[in-house]
Amino acid sequence: MTTFWDSLPRERLLLDASVWSADFTHLADEFRRVDGCVDLYHFDVSDAHFVPGLLFFPDLVASLRPLTSRPFHVHLMVENPLSLVDDFARAGADLVTVHCDLGPLAGPAIRKIRDAGVSAGLGFSLGAAPEQVLPFLGQIDLVLLMGTPMGVKGQDLSPLACPRIERMRALLKTNGYADRIKIEVDGGIRREKAPSLRAAGADLLVPGSLLFKSQDLSGTSAWLHGLPSP
Repeated sequence: MTTFWDSLPRERLLLDASVWSADFTHLADEFRRVDGCVDLYHFDVSDAHFVPGLLFFPDLVASLRPLTSRPFHVHLMVENPLSLVDDFARAGADLVTVHCDLGPLAGPAIRKIRDAGVSAGLGFSLGAAPEQVLPFLGQIDLVLLMGTPMGVKGQDLSPLACPRIERMRALLKTNGYADRIKIEVDGGIRREKAPSLRAAGADLLVPGSLLFKSQDLSGTSAWLHGLPSP
């Protein structure tokens, strides 16, 4: 199993930069520009079935892999993740997340991720109960809580986001996994919302335009990294 987590800072908030918000016409330049300010790169993969739109594919991820040593997080928002896990693992993914919303496919998908030697994450749409994490506690490294409906950019953070983080944190603590499974929030990451998400218990955020469109990239990154832990 990959141990990339051991190379990341343990106490500070981690930034999993959403490549969806980068300038697609200059991706190599974008990676060079932000690389010193982020901890991971986040690739939203969608199939126009599980969520609207089409995003990212293994060959593109593979072409970007040589540009950075930062971990790659592939977020599979697709109906059939089993058909894609091995391709993205070969492309250089360090962490692959699938959704509990897949129902009975979620378990086999997580097993396939682990068999591929990659860290596994479990995603939760806004409508998915945090309690659905319980059957997977010994199999995952991260839970990803959506802060907005999936697959559409530019939406405001749901008022449910912070209570859901707190509920997930309580479940992990009660079951002895608070130090072993990280909590990430994806969607609606705005400057005015980030402190509340961190205070509620988020270990990672997925900033998009907040980073890629920042007029002070280093300052924004340093501010986010410095948000105090709960």
